[in-house]
Amino acid sequence: MITDPSDAAIDQIVASCNGDLRGALKALLMVNEHLEAELQQFYAAIGEDAAARGKFLH
Repeated sequence: MITDPSDAAIDQIVASCNGDLRGALKALLMVNEHLEAELQQFYAAIGEDAAARGKFLH
């Protein structure tokens, strides 16, 4: 029985890659890179908006 939600998520990710651990890791790295790029775009948009209003994040 799986009690940790992280273990269940890991099992689901590996299963979706047909048990291929390397493929699962590669897929997770790609998703992470995509999320990091989205976050950078978000920060850039917020920074531009804040600069236009004379406010900065810190």
